[in-house]
Amino acid sequence: MDELFTGTFEELDRTERHIMVLKATKDNQPVGIIRLSEITGLPKHLVRYSLRRLEQDGLIIPTKDGATVSPKYSEFMDSVSSRLDEIESRVEGLRRDIKA
Repeated sequence: MDELFTGTFEELDRTERHIMVLKATKDNQPVGIIRLSEITGLPKHLVRYSLRRLEQDGLIIPTKDGATVSPKYSEFMDSVSSRLDEIESRVEGLRRDIKA
């Protein structure tokens, strides 16, 4: 039965890691992979993957001195916060349905 939700939790873990790397980048910019790994406690290969995905989404700008966040940062974080509110509401509804 746990297999039913495995993908959901893996996706949530990945999203949480990307946001952690993005926030650490903003707080320490410009910053490189090794320093981000130290700050977040994540292995370098996961930091590298997150940075690549964040760059593809236009949220990270690579520079010769390290990664920086793009001007899209604040809008993205506001959007994520709104989506999390929606998810929380849906989870609460599911929990009520389960207990009913």
